[in-house]
Amino acid sequence: MTTVLDTRALNRATLARQLLLERARLPVLDAVAHLGGLQAQEPQEPFTGLWSRLRSFDPGVLSELLVERRVVRTHLMRRTVHLLASDDVLAWRTRHDAMLRQRVLGVYRAELAGVDPVELAAAGRAVLADGEPRSMGELARAVAARWPGPGAAPSARALGEMLVAALIPMAQLPPRGVWRARGGARYLPLSVWLGRAVDPPAPDGDDPVGRALVRRYLAAFGPAATADLRAWSGVAGLPAAVAALREELVVFRDERGRELFDLPGAPRPDPATPAPVRFLPAFDNALLGYQDRGRIVDDAHRGLSVAGARVVLVDGRVAATWTVGEETVRVAPLRRLSADEREEVAREGEALAGFLSEGASQRVRIGSGTDGDTAR
Repeated sequence: MTTVLDTRALNRATLARQLLLERARLPVLDAVAHLGGLQAQEPQEPFTGLWSRLRSFDPGVLSELLVERRVVRTHLMRRTVHLLASDDVLAWRTRHDAMLRQRVLGVYRAELAGVDPVELAAAGRAVLADGEPRSMGELARAVAARWPGPGAAPSARALGEMLVAALIPMAQLPPRGVWRARGGARYLPLSVWLGRAVDPPAPDGDDPVGRALVRRYLAAFGPAATADLRAWSGVAGLPAAVAALREELVVFRDERGRELFDLPGAPRPDPATPAPVRFLPAFDNALLGYQDRGRIVDDAHRGLSVAGARVVLVDGRVAATWTVGEETVRVAPLRRLSADEREEVAREGEALAGFLSEGASQRVRIGSGTDGDTAR
């Protein structure tokens, strides 16, 4: 009989895999790789994500990895910008190509109807051949003259999105994504920036990258259903990879009856394990990495994860949102917090304020429905 894992059991498994049950003693690069990358369309958010997951996290180390090209910012899972280990980007990118193109077309299909993607990619590569980084707008304007047309020409935005997010594997260059740095997104092809070619597609009928993605996803997010895997990656066709691995996986069910897969030796803590308060950045994959997010957020608050709200986990679940301004972390509870919970949120918020301000402030303010705000 298949074991049923309740919501709390899945919650604790997720926290353990996501390094949120206990801060890990991992090198930064190893943590980025373990997590399968961090969602990073907001350039500074991965720093908070890693601070919440690693002991003694030094943001300068992540910046150095980016400058040294050992991690890279690029469009990948779900056509969103992720910060990933460079080795993973090169290995995984081709397996995402079809999804990336379809997602861009899902937005700009009418505008791009008359554009041959092969011709567009060739035009983009020709512009980039001089090795000069360009913004998406600069690249789009440089190729736009090839597709003139009264009233029917594709917009620069459509051309740029297709080139940068789909047709040409690109890296977003530093200083974008460096700690406390500001800078617009400028691009070079991954092969130029990393000095190595993207891995070619596998022969027809084989899918080693798909199988690798399944294993890596389950290590960081399992136990999970195939629908969760697709929600994380955006890639169709991975159920076949799951089927190919089925004999080496363990199988559970959730309370809805969904079949869940996992790696045999992966952590599945006792559901009674205490969970510390954790502050998560915008678009954190601990929430977005599942089709069924009920293991970590109530249905009433599910929209927060796609709206870019930063959230606070209390007892492993989303219980508040947070913002920062004037070197003060401000917490807005989504439910009434007990006195002990408020104290723990305050302590973690003070530590976060100190991290974000580089020691200049430890101010935190916690709102509450009827008791007024708590400031420290």
